[in-house]
Amino acid sequence: MKSLPKLALASIAAITLLWVAALSPAQQKQTDTSASPSLSDPVLRAMHEELVRSKSHLKMDNVAAPYYIEYHLWDLQQYTAEAAFGALRTDQFARQRIVRVVVRVGDYKLDSYYGPGTGVVDLAPIDDDPIALRWQLWAATDQAYKIASEALASKKAALQQYTADQPFDDFAHAPALQAIEPVAKLSFDSKSVDQLLEAATAEFRSDPQIESLTARVLFRAVNTYFVNTEGTDTRTGYVSYLEAAEGATQADDGMSLERTPYYITASANELPTPEHFKADVAQMIQTLKELRKAPIVDEDYRGPVLFSADAASDIFEGMVARNVLGLRPRLGDSARTRGDYAANYKSRVLPAFLSVTDEPMQKEFDGKSLTGFYDIDDDGVRAEKVAVVQNGMLTNYLLGREPIRDFPESNGHGRAAPGAATIPATGILVVESKDAVSPEALKQKLIDICRQENKPFGYYVETLGAGYQPRLLYRVYEKDGHRELVRGAQFDELDTRALRNDLIAVGNDMRVSNREGSVPETVINPSILIDDLEVKRTDAKNAKLPEYPPPDMVSAQ
Repeated sequence: MKSLPKLALASIAAITLLWVAALSPAQQKQTDTSASPSLSDPVLRAMHEELVRSKSHLKMDNVAAPYYIEYHLWDLQQYTAEAAFGALRTDQFARQRIVRVVVRVGDYKLDSYYGPGTGVVDLAPIDDDPIALRWQLWAATDQAYKIASEALASKKAALQQYTADQPFDDFAHAPALQAIEPVAKLSFDSKSVDQLLEAATAEFRSDPQIESLTARVLFRAVNTYFVNTEGTDTRTGYVSYLEAAEGATQADDGMSLERTPYYITASANELPTPEHFKADVAQMIQTLKELRKAPIVDEDYRGPVLFSADAASDIFEGMVARNVLGLRPRLGDSARTRGDYAANYKSRVLPAFLSVTDEPMQKEFDGKSLTGFYDIDDDGVRAEKVAVVQNGMLTNYLLGREPIRDFPESNGHGRAAPGAATIPATGILVVESKDAVSPEALKQKLIDICRQENKPFGYYVETLGAGYQPRLLYRVYEKDGHRELVRGAQFDELDTRALRNDLIAVGNDMRVSNREGSVPETVINPSILIDDLEVKRTDAKNAKLPEYPPPDMVSAQ
């Protein structure tokens, strides 16, 4: 791509000055940095100035002017590194800015936010040059307006297929908000991180049958700038630090076995020390050795299964957190929302002794930082604490500014991955019980059920993998309570119905699970006991074993 000549750059600057001069006195006042503290930030100031100009001048012949415009800019700084078998494979620091422009034509009741009309996304300049940024916003706004006018026509045509009127507005009203948070910044020593990854993955030398051993970090600082024509100007930010290891091996019969311990925090100081991380990797390798020798599940079993708080966090994240989101149903769909809880409003979805809230404003729990924390969502709305399940009954959904039936307003849960459209998402989901017992009492309850049902053992799940299938599963024998590691199992009928009807007790061992995803989320929950679940042998086919042994350890050194 050729660079612009100096004359063209001078013309751009002159045009920009003419834009500002063309503003009315009232509009010029809005661009004055003294009018709002947020405008002392050069990025927000450029976004605000271009927004004012777009609102004043954006109008095509025979097409309604926009009633709402928003500019969303994400400034991402990210460090990634990975090592395998004791050697560094990647080490990269990257920075990127992404802008998303949404133009809405119509009104709050019925607008153009449909199909391609949900916004235009592009890269933005990573420096603070206001002219470059404003030109980028201008081009995206022009495109978004043209798309919006076509989207509104398509939406009206689609709605004509249905006789019933839409029982909710397309867009919820929200008060203007000005809030400037400190710029989020990463703090770490990349050399030390690289050495940690190399040292941890060098542990493969302790087990010649390890086929894969990697360790990685993903450190992110995301600063989000948001302005809209309702008067909202915000700058928010977060940091997250992910450190993870992954090991894989095969049993003698070819069964693939994996472990993936990881840590996610909002502070680098909370990551494990190099010695701790190396010890955890060594323990992971030891567990893989034990799994290779473990017996295969071959019996038909239906009975009690105890899930650790770690394993239960995957269940609550997938079966509760995903289903309490107020996701707009498709056009013409009479459902209130989407997901397994779409028809469960004011109905029981969990046992009566359980309640679930989402409280994004909570920064810490039990001395641990919560990555799901935020004060202001990606719609520019203040976050709220929402009780989604009370005494087992579904009482609320989490919403952004896209209403659903019976829920006309946002409760501050509109969230967006960089460059993506804003949708409802959890922040910090907390599962609590009014009848919690100690982990020891929960294990005893498992044993008592086995004795009542004449079962020689029950099952204990320490960790889960994809699809809620067990990675670390133990038989717990009713005679003396000792545990035996097994492999090759899968659960049948582990779903929202089982969570509602067969979950009979929970522990008091609340655990923080910061989770990796498109936006930071946290689940805080205890261990759980399900009294009726089927465990059977997996039907997955085993892979072939390696055709020849790995390189000699001595020569590899």
